[in-house]
Amino acid sequence: MQRTTVQRLGLGLLLVVAASLTWNVTATLSAAPKKERPDSIYEDLELLTDAISIIQAEYVDETKSKALVYGALEGMLNHLDPNSSFLNPDAYKEMKLETEGEFGGLGIEIAVRDDLLTIIAPIDDTPAHKAGLKAGDKIVKINNELTRGVTLQEAVKKLRGKPGTQVAVTILRERERKLLDFTLTRDIIKIQSVRDTKILEDRIGYIRLASFQEHTPDDLEQALGRLTQEQMNSLILDLRNNPGGLLDVAVSVSEKFLEPKQLIVSTRGRRGNQNMEFRARGSSHHLGFPLVVLVNNGSASASEIVAGAVQDHRRGVLLGAKTFGKGSVQTVIPLRDGSALRLTTSLYYTPLGKSIHGEGLEPDVVVEEGSEPLAKEKKPISLPEEESPPSVSDPAILRAIDLLKGLKVYKTS
Repeated sequence: MQRTTVQRLGLGLLLVVAASLTWNVTATLSAAPKKERPDSIYEDLELLTDAISIIQAEYVDETKSKALVYGALEGMLNHLDPNSSFLNPDAYKEMKLETEGEFGGLGIEIAVRDDLLTIIAPIDDTPAHKAGLKAGDKIVKINNELTRGVTLQEAVKKLRGKPGTQVAVTILRERERKLLDFTLTRDIIKIQSVRDTKILEDRIGYIRLASFQEHTPDDLEQALGRLTQEQMNSLILDLRNNPGGLLDVAVSVSEKFLEPKQLIVSTRGRRGNQNMEFRARGSSHHLGFPLVVLVNNGSASASEIVAGAVQDHRRGVLLGAKTFGKGSVQTVIPLRDGSALRLTTSLYYTPLGKSIHGEGLEPDVVVEEGSEPLAKEKKPISLPEEESPPSVSDPAILRAIDLLKGLKVYKTS
């Protein structure tokens, strides 16, 4: 039997649930390899049908068969790993909406790490970002209920709600060794992937990339075009607190800075059709300038693909802090009633064969955390932008500027 699937790798459910990166291509899955005799599988399935029959006959309240089947599917997928899950029809519709760049909620992406709900990154200009939630924060309570043992899908239901309503979260911030309480007002989340584009000093361009959505490659190309018109001769690409997104978008972003046919990322799974390579293609390649990519522990999945490709091919310098380490591939397989399975099917690897999952990427130049991206920085008083480049106080960006100046001097010497 064959199934048509929509695959997601790396990002996960924005606002609220992360799983790995997302894959927006269409693929066909062949029948799974047979590990057990068919009659053994049918015997095991009889246990499930027996249990459903007993529940419907004996449980104190009347039950619906579909609710019981959905519950069984949820338990089955949650048993596999924190990133696999069952999506009922409403959840599946929400997931598809998120990849288009607009959805409701708080504006955070979370994952399960050490059995705790962990914020990968808040999305710029969302309730979570404005309230001061940070990458690495542990969500220990939602509306005063402990979250230990809560699945990602359950967390989604608790954190989401009607825009304008409030949700209370208690955060463990390990660096400060204390619990922090926040009350956030839910809102419609609109994702702008390219958040800031400008020329800094010495003709150094700066682009803050906040997420990887369907429109990101076009937005990035336009930003690069504007900077080129302003005589940019080097670039800082800021991927800090970028939780990821679509795999094909990560490939499209990476190939802008690589030579044609260079390997960007590969995936490896149990089956031959899950072992894939993605290489730079197309004709729009920006190669003639030094590049620094900024990362931190909020850079995950698609961000790590771009950063890993740049680092492994020595196209640029990775600067900042170690990345999150989210490198598993989820395949979203639609079911006949509008629900879907979100199943971990493989891991992704950098061009040099490094698995990022659970490990993250080590930067070439380490700059300690402690400052927000440029878009949030308070700038010293300076002349208007048309008369003077914008002032910068972000330590990572200042270090990147110094590094690029040195690279340009070395290149011309």
